[in-house]
Amino acid sequence: MTTTQPRWTLGTLLPDALAQFGDRTVLVFQGREFGLRELDALSNRVAGGLQKLGLGRGDRVTLYSGNCWEWIVGYYGIHKLGAVANPINVMFTPAEVAYVTNDCGAKAVFASADKGAALIALRNETPLEHIVLFGDALPTGAIGFQQLLDAGSPDFDPVAADPGSLSTIGYTSGTTGHPKGAMLSHRNVLMSTALTATMHVRTAADTVVTALPCFHVYGNIVMNGAFRYGMKLVLFPKFSERDVLEAIQKYRATMLEGVPTMFMYLLAHPERERYDISSLRKCTVGGQTMPVAKMREFEAWSGAPLLELWGMTELGGAATTHAAYGENRHGSIGVALPGTEMRIAAVDDASRTMPVDEVGELMARGPLVMLGYYGNEAGTRKAIERDGWMHTGDLGKMDRDGFIFIVDRKNDLIITGGFKIYPAELERVIAAHPAVAMVAVGRKPDELKGEIAKAYVVLKSGAQATEAEIIAFCREQLAAYKVPRAVQFVADLPKTSTGKIMRRELHTLDQ
Repeated sequence: MTTTQPRWTLGTLLPDALAQFGDRTVLVFQGREFGLRELDALSNRVAGGLQKLGLGRGDRVTLYSGNCWEWIVGYYGIHKLGAVANPINVMFTPAEVAYVTNDCGAKAVFASADKGAALIALRNETPLEHIVLFGDALPTGAIGFQQLLDAGSPDFDPVAADPGSLSTIGYTSGTTGHPKGAMLSHRNVLMSTALTATMHVRTAADTVVTALPCFHVYGNIVMNGAFRYGMKLVLFPKFSERDVLEAIQKYRATMLEGVPTMFMYLLAHPERERYDISSLRKCTVGGQTMPVAKMREFEAWSGAPLLELWGMTELGGAATTHAAYGENRHGSIGVALPGTEMRIAAVDDASRTMPVDEVGELMARGPLVMLGYYGNEAGTRKAIERDGWMHTGDLGKMDRDGFIFIVDRKNDLIITGGFKIYPAELERVIAAHPAVAMVAVGRKPDELKGEIAKAYVVLKSGAQATEAEIIAFCREQLAAYKVPRAVQFVADLPKTSTGKIMRRELHTLDQ
């Protein structure tokens, strides 16, 4: 086995790992095992196939699919070409995909057949020149992923790129109701991956089981970390208690990674004691904070520490966590990753740092901070101060030892099952319903998902609508996770003296 100095781009990640670890199995998906050599060759074919379609350095390529091996080799093929990856949520509707591809100027999209077929009808409304679909049954107008592989060669030299150059545009919901494209460099993504691996001591001796989506920054660092450091990744297309437990037992997994609801579903599984999960050595949880009582319950059952982490799209992945061999302070999202600065700032003055244990806005500075929002200079200036400190929008506090505790979300952010929802986006859609006069969206506590979105609707005089009608209206235009789970019709909404709706007072209307 030879070693190599990492070149710090996503396009060289697989060949660098192959040079260091040899052809070892690093991916198991639906019973099929992939070695580093096969993943490297397949992604080379993708890069070559895209090149023959006329794509090259800097072109944007959207990834619109759930977890599958095709998504993974597509992702690395895009980066080997020197193109820019645009991973998007598989639950986006075609209208949302059209908005994103128009916003970033994507020339091509990789998608599962069930998701991508609808994009063909929207092609004239987007800059998409090529729609590449996974699977065999393909509609007219699409290119088969296998066809793309056949057009490429297993030998392809990754296009050289500066580590600080744009690698990824990841969309995150904005307070205006439209998603914003966070521009991430190769360094942003790989630093989060490397530093998280350092804190957790992720090595080639580890086997990780997860159903985290690869398009999400959490799932993305799990995937990149597994391949770059020679781990074995047992990946599922979606979460299932039985599948996860069987995989831990079968593969003698040392790590399990997921959002809080996944761990709570496992705890509630009636047959959990049938499975041997004693191989677990460490587990991670993120996406939203997990109740301490549930963390302790999981640790008592599994015998493995549950390490909480925190991150966001604008930071390329995780930015804080607990060290595997350090103190695991439950209720905290841990400490800043090495080389990253985190502080608590006064909400009304970002230049003023709050005293120990006092609440303010969590801010970040360092190599993880995004390059900015694509095509949105005003949004970038609002998010990143001139001295490099970035607003996270989360309210928290820091203790004397540097452990950070999230206590609330700024700008009324709702997190459901690890996915972020901004009320303004839902309000924009619901307000378009012909029967709606006013609407405000707030959060409602939920035992499994942490919280869900609830819409408070004032109907137009003489108009009628039902809860089911409003929800169905939303489903036509929003990803499933954004659709409000409850709708309440009210006579009026709480407002300030200037007429601004007070979302934090919506709970007083609950029936």
